[in-house]
Order: sequence, then C-alpha cells, then structure tokens
Amino acid sequence: MTRMVIHPLFLPLLFGMVLYGDVAYYAMILTSLVVHELGHLMAAKLVKVKVERCVIMPYGGEIELAGGASISPKKQLIIALGGPIATLCCIMVTPFLDQLFSEPFLKIQLILLLINLVPIWPLDGGRIVFSFILIFSKKTRRYEQFLLISLLAILLVVIITFIFLPKSLTIFVLSIFLFIKIVQEWRYRKYRLAFEKHVLKRLT
Repeated sequence: MTRMVIHPLFLPLLFGMVLYGDVAYYAMILTSLVVHELGHLMAAKLVKVKVERCVIMPYGGEIELAGGASISPKKQLIIALGGPIATLCCIMVTPFLDQLFSEPFLKIQLILLLINLVPIWPLDGGRIVFSFILIFSKKTRRYEQFLLISLLAILLVVIITFIFLPKSLTIFVLSIFLFIKIVQEWRYRKYRLAFEKHVLKRLT
C-alpha cells in the first residue's frame, strides 16, 4: 500500500492559513491536494509503475516511483498528466455543487491547476515538458538545459516576491522551496545523465 504523508513545510503554512482564515476553506485546499495526488497514483497504477511514497507538498505533491530514471518517458508523461486531469475532473463537478461551496472550490482548483502546469521542475508542467524532452530528443544535455531554465525562472520569482514582502509571503516561501528542489535535482543531474548514457550504450 502506498504511503501518503504531508511534508513538514506544509503544516506551518496550513496552520498559519487556518489561524488567519476560514478553516473550511483550507480543508478544501487539503482535500484538493489529496485528490490531485490520487490522480497521479491512479495514472501510475494504469501504467503498472509501483509508487513507493506520496508526499503532499505546499504546491501540490510529489510521488516517489519504483524504478526512478529507468521508467520510460511515455509512462512518466502519463503519470505527470494524472494530477492535472484529476483537478480538471474536480472543476467539471463544481456546477453540480452547492453555490456557497462551489465558488471557493472552483477557485482552489483553478489556482492549483495553473500553478502545477507552470513548465518548471518539479511541477507537473515541468515534468510533462521533461517527458517530451526524453521522448523527442536523444540528447541528454537537453535535460540539463531545461533544469537551468527552471532554476533561473524560479530565482526570478524569488527576487520579485521578496521585493513585495510581506504581501507576497506565501508565494515567496513556496518559490524558495521550489528553488531548493531544483538545486537538489541540479546536483543529481550528473547521475541521471550517466545512467541515460549507460542505457543508450546497451541499446545500441
């Protein structure tokens, strides 16, 4: 059974939101994040990829897949699309909900969808772009270039949100978190590149 856990950073953010806002509204946020991640889990099950763990992040979530870089790009693409598709399903059911509930629920889904489709690592949009890079380009350096673009993009967001503090505090914290995740992936890149070269040599 897949373990689903909440990242430690999400808890203080959620606590702060509850402290200064409507508890029911933020319960909807947490529910929306869980549904989004269930979409990824169902997609992984569909392509027969085992999920080791699912972590609820402030921006959505991350799943740890058995096999790592050995998973085919097409399967990675399907898994990456699972979350946004689940969020789209939530958007489609909002017209059938009570009006008092549907308006904030729809707003949450749209924000979650827009954030996750931003084409930078490690968001779903970034993972979708990365999957297409692996599918259509045999040059492993494309992956490195994509990470560098993601790093520069999120660094720009960090700088802009820092200028508008404290109004932009939530986005600033999230952007810092994403920056750290991209830096971690950047450090890991040489292992992924080496792995892909090894696989390509075996296939040729």
